[in-house]
Amino acid sequence: MIFKVYYQENKEQVPVRERTKSLYIEAESKTEVYEKLEKTPYLIEYIQPLTEVDLQFEKQSENFKLAEI
Repeated sequence: MIFKVYYQENKEQVPVRERTKSLYIEAESKTEVYEKLEKTPYLIEYIQPLTEVDLQFEKQSENFKLAEI
């Protein structure tokens, strides 16, 4: 399953909506996503599982790229 992860680049800063970024990651569950991102400096805001329809929409974006973690 593909998940879209909304995050801030730095755990030490206060989250600000305008600095929120996203990445796409393949995993079996949200727990596995957290485990994969555990050693990154990212502050995870939200993990969204993508349905097939959502995934097709996201793939149309030039920013779509699965993260290699």
